[in-house]
Amino acid sequence: MLIFINNKNGVPIYEQIYSQIKSQIISGQLEEDAPLPSIRNLAKDLRISVITTKRAYEELEKDGFIYTAPAKGSFVAKKNTELLREENLRQIESHLEEVIRLSAECNLRKEDILSMLNILYEEE
Repeated sequence: MLIFINNKNGVPIYEQIYSQIKSQIISGQLEEDAPLPSIRNLAKDLRISVITTKRAYEELEKDGFIYTAPAKGSFVAKKNTELLREENLRQIESHLEEVIRLSAECNLRKEDILSMLNILYEEE
């Protein structure tokens, strides 16, 4: 499991850890029941606070991406297809909001955007 921390981008470190682990789980790089590094080991490897790592793991667990077994550690949770679908829907909505913003800047109509989308679907 690779995690890169960027101290210059303004995103809190725990969010960077959260999003990178979540991305690796969703993409299948981290498989179901795969063990995650211990909170202490990950903190040591990344040279960050244990509290920061713990917060990332707590958020991942709260959102259903990992589970913790007492005295054993944290593991990748079974993929919840409904959870993944919701995550994908959130990302699509975010991208569509950006499309709407950009189209307004260049005076594109909704019909123009739909036409572009239809063309892209045909190319698939």
